[in-house]
This record gives sequence, C-alpha cells and structure tokens, in this order.
Amino acid sequence: MIPSTRPWTRARLSKRPFASRRWLSQSALDRLAEPVQSYISTSRDPYLNLSIEHHLLQKSAPESALLFLYINRPSIIIGRNQNPWVEANLALLDPARHNHPETEPPGLGVVDLVRRRSGGGTVFHDEGNVNWTVISPPKDFTRDKHAEMVVRALRSCDVDRSRVNERHDIVLDQGARAIETGSDDTHSTPYMSDSGNSRPLKVSGSAYKLTRQRALHHGTCLLSSPNLNVIPDYLHSPAKPFISARGVESVSSPVGNILLNNDRFISTVQEQFARLYGVGNKPQAVDEAWLEHNAIRKGYDEMRSLEWTYLQTPQFTVSNASDNEARIHFELSVRNGAINGGFVCEVGEDQPKIDISPSTIGQRLHEIQNFDSFVSRAFPTLGAPEGSQLSAWLHRMLPNPAYFTHKEKTS
Repeated sequence: MIPSTRPWTRARLSKRPFASRRWLSQSALDRLAEPVQSYISTSRDPYLNLSIEHHLLQKSAPESALLFLYINRPSIIIGRNQNPWVEANLALLDPARHNHPETEPPGLGVVDLVRRRSGGGTVFHDEGNVNWTVISPPKDFTRDKHAEMVVRALRSCDVDRSRVNERHDIVLDQGARAIETGSDDTHSTPYMSDSGNSRPLKVSGSAYKLTRQRALHHGTCLLSSPNLNVIPDYLHSPAKPFISARGVESVSSPVGNILLNNDRFISTVQEQFARLYGVGNKPQAVDEAWLEHNAIRKGYDEMRSLEWTYLQTPQFTVSNASDNEARIHFELSVRNGAINGGFVCEVGEDQPKIDISPSTIGQRLHEIQNFDSFVSRAFPTLGAPEGSQLSAWLHRMLPNPAYFTHKEKTS
C-alpha cells in the first residue's frame, strides 16, 4: 500500500523484433505440475504480475502448493467488485491534466489503476511493498493459514509485535509490553492493548479467490515506504460521499512500516513456505518473457484495458443531494460503467424533474472528457448558471485520467 518519493520511469516492454524475443521455456511450464513450487518476479509491472498470478492459479496442478512473490511500481490496486470513482482520487493519477492539491512529499506522477481478479479492498503498492501469493488445494485452505505463515516469517526477523487479527490482516501491536503469550500463538502478542490510544497498525491486508480446484490467498506487506503520508491523498475520493453503490467498499485502517529489508522478508517467507509445504525446487524467477505465452498475454491485455478497469464496476448512483451549496439537485445512475438514467431539478420540495436526454444513455462515464458539453447535451433546457455549476461539480467529483494513462501504458 505505498508510493515512492523519487521520480520513476515506467518499465516498457521490449521493442525488439518478434523473432529475437525471449520465449517462455517449456521447463517453466512443466514446473506447474510439481507438488511444491516457488516463483519470484523480477518485473515491477502490476498488470504482468497479476496476470502471471492468475495463470498460476488456473494452470498449476490441483494438488500443488505454490508461492509467488512480487513487487510493483506505484499503483492503486482495486478489488474485483469495487468502484474506482469511490476508491481512488482519480485526479492524482494524471497530474499533467488536472489541477490537484499539492502533497508532501510531492506526487508520484502517473500512477497505474489496476482492477485485480480477486475480491477484497483497495491497496497502494510501490517498491517498499512486497506482495505474496499462496495457491493451494481448497481442502487445505483457511483464511488465516497463510497470514500466519507470514507472521512466523516476520517473527523470525524479530518483528515480535506482529499478529493476525480478526479480519485476517497482519497488524503490529502498539501497546507497552504486558503479559507473555505463547511464541507459537500468531493471533496475540505481549503488546496487545485495550487502550484506544494504542491501535494496532495494519501492515498486510489480504484478498482471496476460490475456484473448484484451487484456493488463492494473496496479500501485501508494508515494509519500508517513505510515503505513508501520501497514501491517504491517493485513496481518498472526493466523490465518495455522493456515491451510493453496490459492490465492496474498503475499510480504512491506520497503517505503518515494518522497517524490514525487502530481500530479508522474501527469503524468510520462502523458508516458512518450505516448512509448511515441504522443500521444493529453487525459487524460479519470472519476467516479461512470460508474456510470450498466449494465455498470459491475453489476460495481461484485458487487465490493462479501460473496459476491464471501468466497465466492470457494479451499478452505482451519483447524487449531489447532500451538497448544501448546490443550486439544483442532480442524480446520475451508472450501470456497467455506462449512464442509464438521471435527472435534475430545482432545490425545494415537489419541484419538477428534468430527465436526462436519451442521447446520453449508454455514454461510458470514463469516456467523458468535457462535462460542460456533457451537461449541455444531457439537460439542454437547463439554465446557464445552473449548468455551469453542475459541470464544475462533475469535473471535481468524476475527473477522467483514463485516456492519458491508457496512452502511457500503450506507447
């Protein structure tokens, strides 16, 4: 869940001629049949890492246990059933095209917005955050099993405040040392406190995906981000108070750094995974060469598409009824990312409604570049002062970084 203070450059895929690209070796694919597997990505591309993860879920042997570790460049990762307009401050994702508030430290430039294939809440990744995935048979799966594995790894690095909480997250207790607890109890520490002034810090959240033959549990681990104070700016949507939605909203928690080196965390998680499932072969590095596999490339291209990011959003409604400064009331309903209804009316009881023009039904919300022209088409009889106020409100609430970031990703 994290950004980075220094400027960063996007990793680009090789532009070399097709015949000279590296091919995914058959031995790498054959390894998916092994009973215990371990992989680590050398790529920082969130779309690639999540696509490889999905491929491992689909193609690894049903009875196998698999560990996958990766680090992403700065990116906001939303859950499969979440609303990007609710979960992220979209204006900050494209600072070149939006006047956004200054942050301290400064913003990160263009940040990826990624909809993953599993459920759960929104997280912010960067190079100070190591992501872990365990894929196992469903019969052996519990929601705490692999979080407990990570806690054992942390405690082997002397992070004795770490534990698994009732939400299956990993937290660091902040209380003063009190009574001793069993060293093998991964759900309590000597630093637990009943005081509201000593709330635990969340350092690892979890999400899950269960299929008939496989169970996936993946999580983040916040190790050394220098930018904890920037995360709230990126994960605070100004539109959230004005959107009522189906789907899942994230639960905010205080977060903190573990202050542990990435390499040490990776090696200790690998050790604990080997203890849990038996020692397998040496961890295999994965990278952009895996994109030469058609199934991975297909999933990668889908995940980077605007259709996947925005049109998968559950139905929601945007309304300014709670805005005390509004001259008119406005409501817009959106289904599958496209407008399917709406109206405006003057403030006051029993005021007649002006329904949205049929010409705007079906308009994809993420494709609206100019809300001035949208409002004039949607409500042609609306007066100029009211229309200007409404379009300015929509620009603030529903900024559109989609085309700029899409161009960056495909150039």
